[in-house]
Amino acid sequence: QVQLVESGGGLVQAGGSLRLSCSASGRTFPTYAMGWFRQSPGKEREFVAAIAGSWGGGSMSYHDSVKGRFTISRDNARSTVWLQMNSLKPEDTAVYYCATGVRATTSKTDYDYWGQGTQVTVSS
Repeated sequence: QVQLVESGGGLVQAGGSLRLSCSASGRTFPTYAMGWFRQSPGKEREFVAAIAGSWGGGSMSYHDSVKGRFTISRDNARSTVWLQMNSLKPEDTAVYYCATGVRATTSKTDYDYWGQGTQVTVSS
């Protein structure tokens, strides 16, 4: 049984930083891609960042709206992926989800397991 557990969300002022963590179990972690998505009320769940597994050389990709502000990283020995979020804006407010799949794509349908989500709120 694959399980993903996110942590690190919270309330922060605009311009501040947060670091989200996602701990994975039940799968050969280094092999698989990891992604971060977010969803705010009334909106579709959207891609934020992804990092490939060993099959994909660990390459990273980002949504244009977070490039230069967010950084995705992974530690295969600890089966953990992080999302470092800097220069946060009110429009970053959402529930953030980590997910795992075979390929590091921007499409949520390519990820087969999801965490429960962690709330990030950025005040203006």
